[in-house]
Amino acid sequence: MSFFQNFNTHSLRSTRGFKLKQSSPISSPQPVSNSTFPNPPQNNQPYQQEPGQAYQTINLNNGGQSVSSHKDIRHYAEQTLGSDSALIQAVKLPQDEDINEWLAIHVVDFYNQINMLYGAITEFCSPKTCPRMIATDEYEYLWQETNPSSNGMASPKRPVSLPACEYTENLMNWIQNFFDNDNIFPSKIGAPFPQQFPSLVKTIFKRLFRIYAHIYCHHFHEISELGLQSHLNTSLKHYVLFSNEFNLITRKDYGPLEDLVDTMLKK
Repeated sequence: MSFFQNFNTHSLRSTRGFKLKQSSPISSPQPVSNSTFPNPPQNNQPYQQEPGQAYQTINLNNGGQSVSSHKDIRHYAEQTLGSDSALIQAVKLPQDEDINEWLAIHVVDFYNQINMLYGAITEFCSPKTCPRMIATDEYEYLWQETNPSSNGMASPKRPVSLPACEYTENLMNWIQNFFDNDNIFPSKIGAPFPQQFPSLVKTIFKRLFRIYAHIYCHHFHEISELGLQSHLNTSLKHYVLFSNEFNLITRKDYGPLEDLVDTMLKK
């Protein structure tokens, strides 16, 4: 049985339908109200995008063939995932492209990768086997719901401990809601991203990493039995390199996988 059949709660979104800009100017993101962004789970800390940060870019115009669509980008990435040096190059921002487009494409792709990998072990991750969302006994990730108030603003509830499967389900639904909001993840070519978009991406990346941590610490045996350890390792390394390239998560967020992450970044 294909491991994709084990987890069908979330529909997979393989592309966002973006076309990368070639010569047209990029519209400046317009501000949106705070109510556009539901309060994230526990430990929501404001993130600041580093002003004037210069990202190294790569030129994907190979042999005179213009890279103009997400499929071209994906094809390029798949061709270069064969070696560590190529993977490092694959995460870099393409020359003359919008950083928000690049972040949006990858956050959806990593969501899909993690969705599929977790789908492989859902039968082993239940309220009985994993009554808490932990990564070793040292780290527990709590979930924080929000309450709608009379003035229309959401107020946070007390963070609660949930079974790992329920935490993951809540997190994936929370992220999917952003993908479905065209004001946050615009699907039209040239549509502006909200000013808070880089901060939101950092929050999403931080929380998606927790699923990797839980899988590695509590389900790696099942992953190995299914023969998926190479897929998991490649996915995490891609995630780590991309996160490191754009400063999406901090060192403290790696938790029990800090040594593994260090190894991946040094290779």
